[in-house]
Amino acid sequence: MQAEVAEDPLTRLPRGAVVAVAMSGGVDSSVVAARVAAAGIPAFGITLAMWPSSREMVRDRGCCSIDAVDDARRVAAAVGLDHYVWNLERDFAELVVAEFEEGYAAGNTPNPCVRCNERVKFGVLLERAMEAGASHVATGHYARTGFADGEWTLHRALDGRRDQSYVLHRLAQEQLSRAVFPLGSHETKQEVRAEAHRLGLHTAAKPESQDLCFVDGRISEHLSTRLAGRFQAGPVVSLDGREVGRHRGLPFHTVGQRSGLGLQPLTPDARPSYVIEVRPADNTIVVGPREALTMSRVEVASCSWTSGRPPQPAQRCAVQLRAHGEALPATVAADSGGGAHIRLDSPASRVAPGQAAVLYDGDRVLGGGSVTGAA
Repeated sequence: MQAEVAEDPLTRLPRGAVVAVAMSGGVDSSVVAARVAAAGIPAFGITLAMWPSSREMVRDRGCCSIDAVDDARRVAAAVGLDHYVWNLERDFAELVVAEFEEGYAAGNTPNPCVRCNERVKFGVLLERAMEAGASHVATGHYARTGFADGEWTLHRALDGRRDQSYVLHRLAQEQLSRAVFPLGSHETKQEVRAEAHRLGLHTAAKPESQDLCFVDGRISEHLSTRLAGRFQAGPVVSLDGREVGRHRGLPFHTVGQRSGLGLQPLTPDARPSYVIEVRPADNTIVVGPREALTMSRVEVASCSWTSGRPPQPAQRCAVQLRAHGEALPATVAADSGGGAHIRLDSPASRVAPGQAAVLYDGDRVLGGGSVTGAA
C-alpha cells in the first residue's frame, strides 16, 4: 500500500475544518499556531494545565509549567488566535502518571510519553476539542500522516533526528484522521527556530525540555516519595546465582544499567557489571557482563496497530526499541492474545520490560506494544 503523504497537511484539511492547536509553550507548537493562523483556517489554541496544583512546579521548564501557559498565551495573541487553558490534572494523573509509577513499582521501565499522546493529547484533549467545535488537533510533533485505500497511515518525519513517530505509534484510525503534524515534512529544528525568529515569536529561542514534565529533579527522588512503602531492599545476584550485593529497591534499577550498582567487578579482568534482569517475583536483580545483554527475540503485549489489523504472519519489518534508537531488521508474528513475537535478524542490546517496541514498514508505522520479555 503506497500512502499519499501531503507535504503540507494544512492543505489537505476538508472544507469547514476547525483546528485546535495544542500549544505547549514551546517553539514547535508556536510555529504550528502561526502557520494555522496564516492559512486562514478557523482555529483556537489550547494549553493543558497538567501539573499538580498541590505543589509549585519549577518555572521555565518547558511544558507543564506556569511559564508554558504565559508563553503560549503570548504567542496566540501575536498570531491572532483565541487561547484557552484546560485543566487536565486529574486525567493526566490517572491516565499517565499512575501507570508510570505502577510500572516502576513492578520492576518495569515504561515510557509515559507514549501514553500521554494516546490518552491525553489525542484522547481527552481531542474529545474536548471536538466538543468545543474543532474537527482536528494540530501539534508540534515531528511526524507525518498519509492516506491510502480508505485508510490513514502514520509515517516518520523526514528529519530522522527529530522523528517522534515512536511515541505516537498507538494512535488509531479515528485519531490519525484528526491529527495534523505540520512540522514533519521537511523542517529541521534549526529551520523551525529560524521561522519563529522571522515571525518575531516570543518562544523562538526557548530551550527544549529534556526531562519528564511531571518530575522535579531526579526520577529516583520522585519514585522514592511516590512509592514510599512499596519497595524493599533485596539481593543482587550474578548469572550463576551468587549473591554479590544488595539493591535498595526494584524501581531504582533497569535493564542495561551500569552505574549506581555499588558492586565490585564480577570477573578477574575487572569488566563492569550491568543489570541483565529485574525479577519482581523474588525482588532480585541479576547482573552480568555486557555481552549478556544481547537478545535475538522480543515478546510484546497490549499491541496497537495503526490500521486496526495485525501484520501478516511472519511479516518483515524494522523494530525500534528505544525512543531514539536504531530501527533493527526483524520479522514479526502477532498472536491471538493481542501480543506479538519479534525475531531480530541480528542480536541487539536487551531492553527493559515496559519499554515500547514499535514496528515499521519503511517509514510507515505498523504499530507496536509493550515489551514483556527478551531472549
